[in-house]
Amino acid sequence: MGTPVNIIVGSHVWVEDPEVSWIDGQVSKINGEDAEIEATNGNKVVAELSKIYPKDTEAPANGVDDMTKLSYLHEPGVLQNLKTRYELNEIYLHMMQQCKGAPFEELSPHVFAVADVAYRAMIKEGKNNSILVSGESGAGKTETTKMLMQYLAFLGGRAATEGRTVEQQVLESNPVLEAFGNAKTVRNNNSSRFGKFVEIQFDKSGRISGAAI
Repeated sequence: MGTPVNIIVGSHVWVEDPEVSWIDGQVSKINGEDAEIEATNGNKVVAELSKIYPKDTEAPANGVDDMTKLSYLHEPGVLQNLKTRYELNEIYLHMMQQCKGAPFEELSPHVFAVADVAYRAMIKEGKNNSILVSGESGAGKTETTKMLMQYLAFLGGRAATEGRTVEQQVLESNPVLEAFGNAKTVRNNNSSRFGKFVEIQFDKSGRISGAAI
């Protein structure tokens, strides 16, 4: 689906490229429903107006830490922002302590930041909270869930039974669950064929008291 933004001669745009997925350029000519684009790699590209997207020429050089801050929220814009932040090594944080208690808007995007906000909202409001981990096969849902549990254990203390922490016991249940049915996919040789609900229980003081799956 094309963008509703008006594309004119001189507009900076993104156009599909068979080698790098998307390439930016400037519209040099418009003929009916087609546009001729001078791409930054020196090539001339002709594409349908409905298949080109506007480029934000005022986007920060180091990208943005929240995709909703993008002027144009479309595929090439999102991919370019991810590429920029990856190259600057600004995608991940490496210390749990950096997220603990910090205002959410001041943190770089990270699963620990999401867990921190959910935990503190639960403590403050005295109500159950939830985090949804979703993605296609092989996207890292299981690893992300492990990180969430590790961070929540870091915040709420590690409740242990017979020398095993709560998160260890939850993770040890994976083989049993996977026995119900897994499948090989393009990105994952052991893809689960079911959803998983993990409940971590806290006492009134915010310490982990148990878990269920």
